[in-house]
This record gives sequence, C-alpha cells and structure tokens, in this order.
Amino acid sequence: MQILHTAHVPAGDGPFPTIFALHGWGASAHDLLGLAPFLLRGEALVICPQGAIEVPVGPGVPGYGWFPITEGGPLDPEAFTAAAESLGAFLDEACERYPVDPRKTVLLGFSQGGVMAYDHALRQPSRYAGLVALSSWLPESLAQTIPKLPEHENWPVFVSHGTEDPMIGIDRARESRDALLPFQVGLTYREYEMGHEIRPELLRDLLEWLESKVVSPILLV
Repeated sequence: MQILHTAHVPAGDGPFPTIFALHGWGASAHDLLGLAPFLLRGEALVICPQGAIEVPVGPGVPGYGWFPITEGGPLDPEAFTAAAESLGAFLDEACERYPVDPRKTVLLGFSQGGVMAYDHALRQPSRYAGLVALSSWLPESLAQTIPKLPEHENWPVFVSHGTEDPMIGIDRARESRDALLPFQVGLTYREYEMGHEIRPELLRDLLEWLESKVVSPILLV
C-alpha cells in the first residue's frame, strides 16, 4: 500500500464495522487512532491513513497534510485532485487487505481531513454507511463539482464544529451545512462551546449517531 497508515484491528476474523479516519493539517496517521477504543466500544476496525505533504510542526517533529494550505483562498485543483486520487486508491486497497464490512463503513475526517472526506464520500455515497466531518469545511468550489445523486437522499452525515474554533471559524461550518442541504442528505449538525478539538460531549454524540444511524439500521435489515 502506497500510503503510510495505522490501524486498530479488533480480535476475531471479521468482517468488522469500519471507520476510515483522516487527520488534519500538521497531524499524522497516529492522531485519530486514539479514538479507536471508544468507537463502537473498540469493536470497529479503525484505519488512519497519512497525508503525503510533510509539514514542519517543531524541531525534529514532522506533521503531515493532504493538500497545500491556501490561507482561505481557493483550492489548488491539481494538488487536490492528486491527493483525492491517492486517497481513493488507498481506500480501495485497504478494503481488499482488511476485513472491512462494506455495509458498515464510515468515512470520518477532522479539519483538512474532513475536506477529503466530504469530497470522496459525497461522490460515492453508496460505498459508505455515513460521513463524519469534524471541525472542517466544505469548500463551495468543491461542492459545485460534486453531482447530486439519488443515493444522497437521507444518507447519514454528521457534522460538528466548535463555536470558539480559532483555526476554522464557525461561519465556515454553517456555510458547509447550507451547502449540504441541496444534496438532501440526512444531516445531523452540532455546535459545541470548544475550539479546534474533540471534546467528550462531541464524542458522546458521535457514538450515539454511529449506533443509531449506522449500526442499528443494518442489524434491522
């Protein structure tokens, strides 16, 4: 596999409910793996790929990103397309290599990783049981290129943001929420009194959403 990644693989043979977790700018493949013990009580396969762009975050401490930061400007289309294609190839390979349950697979992204998750999952919603975007944004230029599909209707999407986020303002989250409305997804939108982070109250709501919108409906089929 071409992308470095970390993985939490539950005991047993699977297939397992699976969460692909995409880190934010300056983080790494290890950043979101700490969520694994909490997601579906540790019984989910959690796979965390790492962006290819190296970001210096401190002496001898590299971080990584998915695409170049443009300080609020438009995305670099060529760089973003290359990152999206690389991520797509990784997800295809991971689904072949790991015991993924295709009926219970969720794409989750934090911050810049959420942009990647928005793009990939919205383009092929039938592949995922749901989409999670934490402290992120859906660029208008990107939303306009994504076709609206019948599979979008009532498709579970969880979006959360901190009202005190100093890195990605709450207005960008609200604009993203509005940009999702034409897709007619089953949107759960939450705001929390927090910064650019994941707090216990957010994690609690996310876990409830995963159980009610992703796991339970499959069990009833």
